[in-house]
Amino acid sequence: MVLGICPQHSKRFLRALTKEKLSEAKHSGPRLCIDLSMTHHMSKKELSRLAGQIRRLYGSNKKADRPFWICLTGFTIDSPLYEECVRMNDGFSSYLLDIKEEDCFSLFPLETLVYLTPDSEHALEDVDLNKVYILGGLVDESIQKKVTFQKAWEYSVKTARLPIQEYMVRNQNGKNYHSEILAINQVFDILSTYLETRNWPEALKKGVTSGKGYILRNSVE
Repeated sequence: MVLGICPQHSKRFLRALTKEKLSEAKHSGPRLCIDLSMTHHMSKKELSRLAGQIRRLYGSNKKADRPFWICLTGFTIDSPLYEECVRMNDGFSSYLLDIKEEDCFSLFPLETLVYLTPDSEHALEDVDLNKVYILGGLVDESIQKKVTFQKAWEYSVKTARLPIQEYMVRNQNGKNYHSEILAINQVFDILSTYLETRNWPEALKKGVTSGKGYILRNSVE
């Protein structure tokens, strides 16, 4: 008789392993804040899209060999976004992450913060475990130019952009469309892949979809 692992036991083991990894990340892992303080003017459609991005980001983090500790800041449980997250995301109230009403600027020392924004002049060179990285909780419809950059500037917080310009080039397309604005889950996938591989081209390929109009430099014939 061939002995096998009961599927139910296997699922319980994987859940326990994931919980252990996420708990360790809270104390020793890289930290990522999602700044949700700018969502009060967003439409129901935009909130739904953002809730979906949070779900995908959390799902990717659970699968990561080295997960980030996620903190949702400027986020209240009586907000329309919270209601949308609970409605759309099964088990949202049990997510292993921090939910804070305070904004990220009051939760952490300002010198540890790095706001990731495509408007920054500085390309992100590495993921520093001593830093707290911030992503603005905005979606395409609600993005106004330099909103997150301006917010970081007001608090004298360092900014950085993903090194898309350093490792990728514009690809000709029928719409002549090129954008470095990514969804928060796409940015997370890039950061997570880079943390595991220390390879920016591989990481960028993971998160910058062809629809953004960019391809890796070494893909150009």
